[in-house]
Order: sequence, then C-alpha cells, then structure tokens
Amino acid sequence: MEPKQIESVDEINLSDMEFWGRPLEEREGAFKTLREERPLAFFEEPDLGSEWIERGPGYYAVTRHADILAASKQPEIFSSGRGATSIPDMPPEMLEFFGSMINLDDPRHTRLRRIVAAGFTPRMLRQVEDAVQASAEQIVADVIERGSVDFVTEVAAKLPLKIICDMMGIPPSQYEAVFNHSNIILSNGDPEYVPGGDEDPNKIVAAFLESGMGLAQMVQELGEHRRTHPTDDLTSALVNASVDGEQLTSQELGSFFILLVVAGNETTRNAISHGLEQLTLNPDQRAVWFADFEKVAPTAVEEIVRWASPVIWMRRSATRDAELGGQKVKEGDKFLLFYNSGNRDDAVFADPYRFDVTRQPNPHVGFGGPGPHFCLGAHLARREITVMFRELFRRVPDISMTAEPDRLRSSFINGIKHMPASFSQVA
Repeated sequence: MEPKQIESVDEINLSDMEFWGRPLEEREGAFKTLREERPLAFFEEPDLGSEWIERGPGYYAVTRHADILAASKQPEIFSSGRGATSIPDMPPEMLEFFGSMINLDDPRHTRLRRIVAAGFTPRMLRQVEDAVQASAEQIVADVIERGSVDFVTEVAAKLPLKIICDMMGIPPSQYEAVFNHSNIILSNGDPEYVPGGDEDPNKIVAAFLESGMGLAQMVQELGEHRRTHPTDDLTSALVNASVDGEQLTSQELGSFFILLVVAGNETTRNAISHGLEQLTLNPDQRAVWFADFEKVAPTAVEEIVRWASPVIWMRRSATRDAELGGQKVKEGDKFLLFYNSGNRDDAVFADPYRFDVTRQPNPHVGFGGPGPHFCLGAHLARREITVMFRELFRRVPDISMTAEPDRLRSSFINGIKHMPASFSQVA
C-alpha cells in the first residue's frame, strides 16, 4: 500500500467525517503530509449538532511518533483527566462512567489501577490463558464445515468477547447484548449501529448512554451477588479486592466493565481482522509466518497491532503552558495523539507502508504511548492474536479475505464491521 498525497496541508480536515470515509491510501497520504509539513496542526472541533454536547475551541493533531511519546511520558502536563476518549469536553461524571481509569489522572488513576491489578491473580491469569486456547479451538471448529464466514462476526469478534465475558462471569445468554452494546458505544454513530444517527445526533448520544447503562447494570447486579457469593471469576476478585483498605465501588466496577468490554473486545477483534486482511494482501508474509509459526509469531503480532492501530487516537489536555515538538502550547489546549500516524512515521519505521511480519525493531504505539496509560490488557491481546492465528493456520491454513472489508465509519476506532473470508483446506 502506498499513500496518496492528494491534498495540500491546508485542505486536510481531520474533523470532517467524510475524511474518515475516504480510501485508506488517501487518509494515509494526508497524515504523511501533516507529519512532513505541519506535525502539530490545529483543527476546529467537529460540530456534533447535539443539544447535549457543546462545541469546543479546537485541538492539535499530534502526528509524529516522537511527539506522541513525549506527551505520553509527561502525564502531569498532558492530562487524561479532562477527557481522553472524546474531543468535546464532557461532564466529569460521564467521563468516569464511560472511560474508567482512561479518563483519570493520578492519584485516582493509580488507586483504581492498583485495585484492578489486585484482581488479576496468577491463578486467574493461568485460567484465562488456558481459556483462550480452548475458545479459539471451538470457534474454528464451529465454522470449519462451512467453507466461508463473515470473519469479523463469526471468528475475530467471538474470541475476545467470550474471554472477557467468561472472565467476568457473564453468562453466554448475555454475550449478544454485550456485543451489541459495545458496538454502539464505539460506533461513532455509524448508521448500522445507530439507525438515524446521521440525521439526528441526539440519537447517537441517547444510544450511547443507553448502552453504557446496560453494560454497567449487567455487571453491577452480578457484582452485588458476588460480594456475598464469590466464585473464581474476575468480578468476584474485583469486588472483594482490597488495597490499603480501599475497594471498588459499584459505580467503579460498572465503569471498569465498560472499559474492559470496549478496550479488550473491540480492539482485539479489529487487530485480528486487520491481520487476516494483510495476510491475504501479502501472501509472501503469510508464507514466512506459516513456515515457522512459533518463531515468527512475536514479531508478526506486533506488526499486526502496528498496522491495525485499532485505537486511532487518545486525547490529552495541557495542564500548564509548555512545549511539544518545538512548539509552544498553552494551558487548556487539547491534543489528539494520532497513534495511526505515529505508526507510519518513516523517521522510526523503515518502509512503514509495508506489512512485514519479521519487522524489528517495532516500537509501535498501537497499545498507546509509554506511561501510566499504556494498555493494561496488552499481554492478553497479544496472546489472543497469537492463539487465534495459530489455530487458523493449523485447521484452515488457506483462509483468506474474499472481498473488501466493510469498515466502521469512525475517527476513533479503526474498525472492520464485516469481512467475507473462505477456505478450502481443512486439517
């Protein structure tokens, strides 16, 4: 894939949703132009047209790898607590409800992260790792007789969804509800998930709130039961974990579950989907990985995450006057750290538009930049991607994408909604 730089730097508008519906080569070209000519470009905020969300003063697009790292390493200056997952400013209660620790700064971020980490005991982690293998085997077994699948909904989405639900103790009868709620929360108003949202932005906000409440209520009810009737699931561990005498509140448990479902389910499923797309488009790289799966897997997985960049950006806000990328910034300024752009920076990655399963080094920011907000679930995501492709290579080694993916219309999540795939070799 080669980027197409068809716009001048002044013509690029990252706040225009039409930009995110354009061909990938053109979007990549625009980010290349920004890195080269205006790496800290200022954009007006999108007008969401909602009576509930006020339009803000604008933001800077951070597009170079080095600047993304610099902002990530200085959380005391580039804050997450004013909102990390939305461009407009939201009420603090909404930020915490939907973003959990992602939308918190220290000391509250550290407190919550320590309590959550205490719930992930070594025994539980071993159980999860075993469950990933068993789940991947079952997912492939369920489709192996058919010869063709919607790879996203029938393969890629099922593994992280099942792992997270099983880990939390959510019964299979509620899997579909969790899947649907998470799709809506990260839909950015995509009409497939929020019908009519493109005509009435208030429908998007209403659907977003309804799905968040649905997820929170689901796990809060389970948590109340687990406080007095604990099992070996993560919900039991979380509601009964105590660090320095502090425990998760019911609201914090609900917020963490939303984060877990959204961050752990959507992002991993999209990485797996992008992985199959690139292995189809680059048969030479498939051959390299297939020839020695275990040896190549560590670098292949990192390359899939670099290429996919499942989360396109996270927001930071300046707590004081400072400098970023040689440019003066003021207290209150907003910054979107465009991880997708950092992962194509040719100052860091040789031949960045080539999918290379043996790429080394690969200091991508697909799990976020270094610092307190680096992805808590990176280890689990790597294992799920590895195990899923190991099972696919073992059972259906010629599985390939058969048509262009149906991509999510979003500036926040690099999502694939549907992708037809087929296979003829069955082991």
